[in-house]
Amino acid sequence: MNKFKKYCPNVWIAECEEEYEKGDIIELTTKYNKEVECEVYNFLGKTSTEKYLYSIVRLEDESYAERKARKYNNASAKNIAKRDEKFNQAQEGRDFLVLAEPIKVGHHSERGHRALLERNENRMRKAFEFEDRAKEQQRKAQYWEAKAKEITLAMPESLEYFEYELEKAQQHHKELKDNPEKRQHSYDLTYAKKAVNELKKKVEIAKMLWGENE
Repeated sequence: MNKFKKYCPNVWIAECEEEYEKGDIIELTTKYNKEVECEVYNFLGKTSTEKYLYSIVRLEDESYAERKARKYNNASAKNIAKRDEKFNQAQEGRDFLVLAEPIKVGHHSERGHRALLERNENRMRKAFEFEDRAKEQQRKAQYWEAKAKEITLAMPESLEYFEYELEKAQQHHKELKDNPEKRQHSYDLTYAKKAVNELKKKVEIAKMLWGENE
């Protein structure tokens, strides 16, 4: 059985019992026993139990981030609809209430008048609750939409992207090193060097996952 295996943070590879070629389409089983179609990319080596490891590209229509964004957008839309429903219900007796008639204590209308005000107050409170939920879900949807656009090591295009980012980081580090007056604080050079080192590691991983095998 072909399974997903964690390679590094946010990157999953294929652990297979059989040998495959680049471009082969295989199915991998998640820990929830869901079958996912993937395309084999690079051979990464073997495990101690002689299983084959490959970098893979998932062939799903949506990424995890895209699915999360869709989930929260749908939930937000439902709560907006519920908010509007409660708001419309809270208009009950509006023609009467806009007259601002006081409650006539002891009159036969007192009970109905109080009940109407209480119903509308409860409906408005629920409308605001649904609106707050919708706003929070929309915030989460926007977060995952932004995540869906990020370039990560799980993508073949990450090699070119991180090589470009490394080049920029190296130029920035050199500029600060050669021109101390451009450092805004005492740790600027340290942070610039740290960024270079981190990007070097990402480029090394990206080359292993997505580079051309010799």
